[in-house]
Amino acid sequence: MHIDSIKNGIVIDHITAGRGMELYHLLGLDKLDCSIAIIKNVHSNKMGKKDIIKIDGEVVLDMKILGYVDPGVTVDIIKDGNLVEKKRISLPSEIKNVIFCKNPRCITSTEQELPHVFRLTDVENRVFRCIYCETKAD
Repeated sequence: MHIDSIKNGIVIDHITAGRGMELYHLLGLDKLDCSIAIIKNVHSNKMGKKDIIKIDGEVVLDMKILGYVDPGVTVDIIKDGNLVEKKRISLPSEIKNVIFCKNPRCITSTEQELPHVFRLTDVENRVFRCIYCETKAD
């Protein structure tokens, strides 16, 4: 298989195998008008298998979504065919409107204009809780 290199854009690398499509949808990449390659189950010496997303265009990514779904991914910024910046993504302390509270008694169920905000309460187990009702995110 041959995937062309990109001239100006972003490469999201070191995605846990099988998580590439989830990131694709959560980041809203399906709404972009540029070439995007999702490469699944690529051999990796470090991880065994991984997914990679290549975006052939300059876009702004929500790093908190990346960190929530798969902390440890790297984001490579490509300009004129060269790597100009490599960002390592970590677990965010708070996420907004990425996941939604499942508690029917939460204020976000009745006050629909409120943002769905979750805070990281347990780093080791990656537990996020709703700031309004303390419900644990799935």
